[in-house]
Amino acid sequence: MSDGRKRLGAWGESVAAHHLEAQGYAIVARNWRCAQGEIDLIAQAGAELVFVEVKTRRGQEMGSPEEALTPAKQKKLLKLAQIYVAEHDLDVDWRIDLVAVELDKGGKLLRCDHIPHAVLGW
Repeated sequence: MSDGRKRLGAWGESVAAHHLEAQGYAIVARNWRCAQGEIDLIAQAGAELVFVEVKTRRGQEMGSPEEALTPAKQKKLLKLAQIYVAEHDLDVDWRIDLVAVELDKGGKLLRCDHIPHAVLGW
C-alpha cells in the first residue's frame, strides 16, 4: 500500500473515531491486529461491543466506500470479530458497523456516514 493510501486511511479512521465519540461511543482499540487481519476500530456503545470497518474514498473512481465492503470482506470481519471476542474471553453482544468517509478530489470532507449493523450473518 502506498504512503498516500496509508495516510488517507489513517485520516479516515481518525475522522470516524471522532464521529463515533461525538455520538457517545467509547473507542476501545484502534487497528487491532491478529494473524488473520485487522479491525480498524473497536468501540463500546452501552453494553454492546462494536467492531467498525472504516472505508475512506477520495472521489468516485474506486466506487463508494460502501461498495468496498464486499462479501469477502464481510466474511473476514465476522471471523476477526469472533477471534477478538474469544481471545478476550468476552460474553457480550456485538455487531459490525461501517463508517463511510468520502472526500472530494481536493481533500474536502463530503460526508462521514455511520451505518450500524452493516455486516450481518452471525
